[in-house]
Amino acid sequence: MTLLAVADAQARLLAMARPVSAETVALREAAGRWASGDVTALRTQPAADLSAMDGYAIRYADLPGPFARIGESAAGHPFSGQVGPMQAVRIFTGAALPAGSDAVMVQEEVSVDGAVISLIGEGPRRIGGNVRRQGLDFRAGDIVIARGERLTPARIAVAASAGHGVLAVNRRVRIAIVATGDELVPPGATTDGLALPETNGVMLTSLLADLPVDIVDLGIIPDDLDVLTSAFRQVDADILVTTGGASVGDHDLVRPALIAAGGAIDFWRIALRPGKPMMAGTLDQTVVLGLPGNPVSAFVTAQLFLRPLIAAMAGAASPLPQHLSATLAEPLAANDHRQDYLRARVVDGHVTVSAIQDSSMLLTLARANCLLVRAPGAPPAKTGDNVEIIPLA
Repeated sequence: MTLLAVADAQARLLAMARPVSAETVALREAAGRWASGDVTALRTQPAADLSAMDGYAIRYADLPGPFARIGESAAGHPFSGQVGPMQAVRIFTGAALPAGSDAVMVQEEVSVDGAVISLIGEGPRRIGGNVRRQGLDFRAGDIVIARGERLTPARIAVAASAGHGVLAVNRRVRIAIVATGDELVPPGATTDGLALPETNGVMLTSLLADLPVDIVDLGIIPDDLDVLTSAFRQVDADILVTTGGASVGDHDLVRPALIAAGGAIDFWRIALRPGKPMMAGTLDQTVVLGLPGNPVSAFVTAQLFLRPLIAAMAGAASPLPQHLSATLAEPLAANDHRQDYLRARVVDGHVTVSAIQDSSMLLTLARANCLLVRAPGAPPAKTGDNVEIIPLA
């Protein structure tokens, strides 16, 4: 069976990602969501010409003075008069520039003798010196957040400054997580014999913690076709994530259970290491993602497929993981026909690959801070070459 290229698999999966419905939330609840439409400014910022410094508002043409002080302008308390020839108004950062003035002398460059203000420094260099012009940041009607942009703290602040108290976002994505395997026991349970603590559920829950999701952990389901099929039929979620049981062994029952439940498989087996046996399909309106049971493989495929799927459903314009460039700190051998995602550490822009890449080694993953990407058929790489990495939180 021909293995599907990673990029092709991602494209096919995202084609299944119907955006969830929109809702309106308060700004304080919008962090980490994606804007479901363009956000336009309801006001101009600054709304008027403001002083960028503490000092004295003057007419630039009257320099170098001296000037007669005629009043004061503070933020929220503007000077109500007009600045005439050889006059100055004491002004503070963020205060409205008085009518008639067009520049600000900073207070460190003047001397004050009663009501007489004299320039003793260089002074403003031009009309508008030390002034923040009206609309410098944005004007009413400008798009300040584009549809599909993630609502970072800075964008939420921009929305507030633009006059918004609420934002339209896609609702939270409902995720059901199932672990399969007769050998698995819950974390913390006694592991007699060859029993294994189930790690994928807690790992995936943590991996998705920064995304707008509601997670239902369906726990561990044994390797029983009827039990799995029944469980799948009862799922009410946007995405069903399974771990384990997606390969070709006699006890790998996720694919036959999905079909028995009335679902369909879109693709299976990726030209990827680790994570080749990943599967994707649908069950009614639910997208089903069958991740490998190996926790490192589950982690890598969740980074490459599950997180982008959630982001796309939540309205992200660019859901795929960000690739950065780093300098290779050691040589690498040529790669084979699968795309590799090597656990690695990047420090000061230089990346070192973990010595052992066995996909069973969680401690190696825990010590990594990036995945180094090696394309299929990549030639040997030498120290100092630029390589692609995916940063890990």
